[in-house]
Amino acid sequence: MARKSLVAVVADDLLDRIVRGSIGIDEGLPSEAEIGDEHDVSRMTVREAMKTLQAQGVVRVESGKGSYVNPVAQWTSLDAVLRVAGAGASALDVAEQLIEVRRMFETGAAFLAATRRTDADLAALARHLDAMRAGHAVNDVAAFVTADLAFHDVILRASGNVFLGVLFEPLTRVMADRRTETSRVVAIQEHAIAEHDGILKALTRGDAEASRRAMDSHMDQTLADIRTYVHAAG
Repeated sequence: MARKSLVAVVADDLLDRIVRGSIGIDEGLPSEAEIGDEHDVSRMTVREAMKTLQAQGVVRVESGKGSYVNPVAQWTSLDAVLRVAGAGASALDVAEQLIEVRRMFETGAAFLAATRRTDADLAALARHLDAMRAGHAVNDVAAFVTADLAFHDVILRASGNVFLGVLFEPLTRVMADRRTETSRVVAIQEHAIAEHDGILKALTRGDAEASRRAMDSHMDQTLADIRTYVHAAG
């Protein structure tokens, strides 16, 4: 794993303090000199760290006054929002909100893909579903998750809407981490295979409404599995 740069270390520490509430919303951050002394880094490094947080919408600079924390609604970094959401809400609440977002994106993508998919798209979906089955057979969670994510990516691309893939991309890394956690449960793997099979069959028929319903069913099953096997067990 690549070592974090000093800029990333400082930015991450400041974000962590904001997430924990040590630095509140609309509260001023320590001065560049204070942050530099605390981390034993130059002011240039601190400025670059502040620029990182500005680019994420986490902080704003008020001329002549200093840097202040923005309300979370103004943050533009998915990772930052997930961190603060995870700190202020239960893991189940965060999981449910992520599924709500997925449902909005993916049911629409399935609806569009049903009439726009190509034979090559269907072949790719079948390959990824076979890879999920193969991963499940030997309980290779990493292979299972990779194939699962790839299956959904094909549908997003097959929708023919260039904005869907771009808008959904930031969620992919988050989903990969969470899929790895949930897919360790064998029953969840089995349910996911069945749901993906239903989606593929609907897409193969070219039935847009059935494809939308199949994806919606998958979201319902995913949420039920998380409640039953992950959070109830925890």
